[in-house]
Amino acid sequence: MTAVVDVNRVLGPLPHDDVPSRDETGLVAELDRLRIDTACVIHSYAVHGDPRDGNEALAGVTHPRLLPVPVLVPGPLGTSPWTGGAPLVRLCPRRHGWSVTGPHARRLFAELAAAGTTVLLPWDEVTAGEVHALASAAPAPRTVLTGTGYRALRELAELLEAHDSLYVDTSTLCGHRQVEWIAGRYGAHRVLFGTGAPVTDDAGPRYLLDTLDLPPDDAALIAGGNALRLMGGAA
Repeated sequence: MTAVVDVNRVLGPLPHDDVPSRDETGLVAELDRLRIDTACVIHSYAVHGDPRDGNEALAGVTHPRLLPVPVLVPGPLGTSPWTGGAPLVRLCPRRHGWSVTGPHARRLFAELAAAGTTVLLPWDEVTAGEVHALASAAPAPRTVLTGTGYRALRELAELLEAHDSLYVDTSTLCGHRQVEWIAGRYGAHRVLFGTGAPVTDDAGPRYLLDTLDLPPDDAALIAGGNALRLMGGAA
């Protein structure tokens, strides 16, 4: 049976909405409802508050279907020097006020690449030029661009063409055959199932996963195989 891994999910309360995923019990119930086996979760406190508080809250996550994803901030006012230990991390440079091209960021990216850690990077947190600079570094960490959507497709295609270290999630690839086009041109191994829920819809990407017009092996990679491979340290 194909494993379904949501690589892009939020645990915890949201500032302006009452969501089921405000706690572990509610989030696991949502996973059951949508037939999702595992979710890689950041804590909402790490996005809407202090990342250090969110990462600390993640340390209390106990359910085996929830995989904690710390949010990192480089520099002396950041989350602390990176010492490894997490196969997947998330970065929010615009929201947290740091530069992707700054010296502390470059050091962090090199450390993440050396550790084999995969990065989740929301499209609305960076420019295409910043992504290009990040992916052009040597070494460059494997980076999953999340929340791209149809308005970003031209820039996204150019970046995927230029950099093998870049991947994309399905959270907002909801246009007609967008996932099939990317998988056909760049390989199904470059696409990961992700919902961005509860900030964005989860039922749409989950339905899309069931209706992909792709060979079963490719669909299985997108559903969970790619996420499990990347979190295991393989490219």
